[in-house]
Amino acid sequence: VQLVESGGGLVQPGGSVRLSCLGSGFALGIYSANWYRQAPGKERELVASNPRYGGTTYYADSVKGRFTISRDNAKNSVYLQMNALKSEDTATYYCNIGNYWGQGTQVIVSS
Repeated sequence: VQLVESGGGLVQPGGSVRLSCLGSGFALGIYSANWYRQAPGKERELVASNPRYGGTTYYADSVKGRFTISRDNAKNSVYLQMNALKSEDTATYYCNIGNYWGQGTQVIVSS
């Protein structure tokens, strides 16, 4: 069982980046999918959550209107589209599905 994130990197303020999380060894679609982030010196926080079967997608207030979580169960993947990025979005982003966690992908927002 593995979750592998990709798509992080250095991006300028106001820019966009799309994170991907590819699951292997289990069916991602039967779980809620979450993206967390952890900035240096801060606690890990939930950024977005996509429920299994309908329901309301959750976004942290700090990212509402700028980030979009989505999933493609056929590809066993979850995505986080991040737009209008700010310096305070700089963090390591983690994909969480059920009890499984990815290794994290770093996003640095800086000019």
